Amino acid sequence: MGERLAHVVRLIANEPARADDGVGVAGILRRLCSAAGRSLSASGVGVSVMSTDGMRGIAATSDPKVAHFEELQFTLGEGPCLEAFSTRRPVLVPDLADGATRRWPSYTPAVHDHGLRAVFAFPLQIGAARLGVLDVFRREPGLLSDVELRRALIFADVAVTTLLDGQEQATPGSAAAGLDDAMGNRAELFQAQGMVAVRLGVSLTDALARLRAHAFAENRRLGDVARDVVARRLQFDSDQS
Repeated sequence: MGERLAHVVRLIANEPARADDGVGVAGILRRLCSAAGRSLSASGVGVSVMSTDGMRGIAATSDPKVAHFEELQFTLGEGPCLEAFSTRRPVLVPDLADGATRRWPSYTPAVHDHGLRAVFAFPLQIGAARLGVLDVFRREPGLLSDVELRRALIFADVAVTTLLDGQEQATPGSAAAGLDDAMGNRAELFQAQGMVAVRLGVSLTDALARLRAHAFAENRRLGDVARDVVARRLQFDSDQS
């Protein structure tokens, strides 16, 4: 295990920095995602930070296109990331055409249309604490090999350590360096959810469903829709879908 961990750490350390890398933890996680993508023969890798109170945000992705697959899960309220987080267990789907539509009836056809054929989600957790999920996407169906599976679990462990180290160095009450936007967007979503609930006289759950439906129909990020609601650029009426 020590040699395998050292190998993964070297892969991340040797990953070239990019001009668009975020600062602090976000930059490290971006390099982790890129290194994991190559090491696991993946078309993309993403890390999302999550909490049990519903806070969710994309921390880093190997490629900007992967952010769409991550965000789509939050918009639709279903997918491997959410399942891995709630069950505390890896979600391994080597072929999205084999029964995945029953698990995620909206998410599966959406990502399948974008060419994804397999997805593997690994919860980021230590003890009772859950921090988020590492998602691995592939454009070809097939299982992870035993070596790839062990390596994916190590990448997940390194992501946990990175998040914990970053939070330890952060000012009490604030997010780790580079994760402000990821968590701030979710706080904005909660505010928008409350505003829609009050305006329409519905529950918070129904308000979130309205926000998600609008984001999906307009092909927009859920966070962007929430931002427009908070800024009062977008209002929901009772007869509006």
